[in-house]
Amino acid sequence: MTIRKGRVAVSVAAVWTSKDSPRDLDEKAVVNPADIESWLNGLTYETSLALCNENRIQTQALLGEEVLIIDEQDGYAHVIIPAQSSSKDERGYPGWMPLCQIELNAESLHGPIAVVQSKKTMLYSEDETPQFDLSFQTILTVLKGGTEWIEVETPYGKGKLKTADVSIYDAFESVPNGSGQDIVACGERFIGLPYLWGGMSSFGFDCSGFSYTMCKANGYIIPRDAHDQAASGEKVELTAIKPGDLLFFAYEEGKGSLHHVGIYYGDGKLLHSPNTGKSIEILDMAGTIYEKELCAARRYWLKTEG
Repeated sequence: MTIRKGRVAVSVAAVWTSKDSPRDLDEKAVVNPADIESWLNGLTYETSLALCNENRIQTQALLGEEVLIIDEQDGYAHVIIPAQSSSKDERGYPGWMPLCQIELNAESLHGPIAVVQSKKTMLYSEDETPQFDLSFQTILTVLKGGTEWIEVETPYGKGKLKTADVSIYDAFESVPNGSGQDIVACGERFIGLPYLWGGMSSFGFDCSGFSYTMCKANGYIIPRDAHDQAASGEKVELTAIKPGDLLFFAYEEGKGSLHHVGIYYGDGKLLHSPNTGKSIEILDMAGTIYEKELCAARRYWLKTEG
């Protein structure tokens, strides 16, 4: 079929490994509107862990994010997420989404844009009726600015956001490039947020989703997955790491396959989203498995002179 463009039409859409990946207990995550909070609250440790161990979820995408539809089967779309680069597909991150969560034949995002800076913010309808929470770093086209409200374009028509919760830019390219310390400061805001496999939102991040989003918030679009993040960026010797650098960890005391990424906090500490059952934390690496498994560092932030 001809590739069609669309946009995510729910607050946070899970991108599944196949159309058969969602379970009955995932129903609240595959409808429109999606109820991400209730879905997550309904997961046990075991059913949350199965998202990873049974290879059910690949990634997530936020409201308004562009998708390319390359196939449709049984109410699901085989999609590519262009903004999430991946070695799995040169066009972007691949996976499956319910068709009901996609605004079909949608135009690409155009400026000016509103970028959500609050951890979460409510999307309101045009008459200011609350709709649902949006994640940090959701990006929508601005239709009209204001001191209290801004009007935005959504898959549901015109919507409103509180001006205080967003930043407005001409385009994503206008987002200021932050320092390594800015990346750290951004990540600190999410300490205590539970880990979610495939997570790319302030409802829950996985390890590489966390590093991806904190870099994105500072104007840097990096690859989606840890192994691709480790293959790009500026190589940094482990003796020369600075806050905001990404640190990578591999099995067999750093010699095996890469399995984790975090943000260097400074002073020998790691800011990261560890794994299922744990929450985003700052960890002193000395004497831990992380000290033994540390294998590489990459820098995506720009150094400033002086």
